[in-house]
Amino acid sequence: MASNYEIKSFENEEEAENLLKKSRIRIDEIDNELFDLISQRTSLAKDIVLSKEYLGMPIYDKEREEEVHRKIKELALENDLDVDIIDQIVNMLTILSKDEQKKILRRNVNGQY
Repeated sequence: MASNYEIKSFENEEEAENLLKKSRIRIDEIDNELFDLISQRTSLAKDIVLSKEYLGMPIYDKEREEEVHRKIKELALENDLDVDIIDQIVNMLTILSKDEQKKILRRNVNGQY
């Protein structure tokens, strides 16, 4: 999904203002979609941590995190996005997930959630 936008030339101010308004509306929609996806991703923490706990696995899985970062870096490069910034976003999502898993473990008493 590489960016293929070209520089627009406008006939008049109204055309530029309309594009600006339309683009901002779409950004707001995308922000809402991103929030929903982040919420869905974070909600999977319960399943993951309970499975890890049962299997005797630690919350931190270095190999899995490295795998996710490799995949994300490839996607960033394919889509001409700043790899370092995308990596930071993934780090934040990982921290969010691990924090949620830790909260769930604290609530999990005697194997019961």
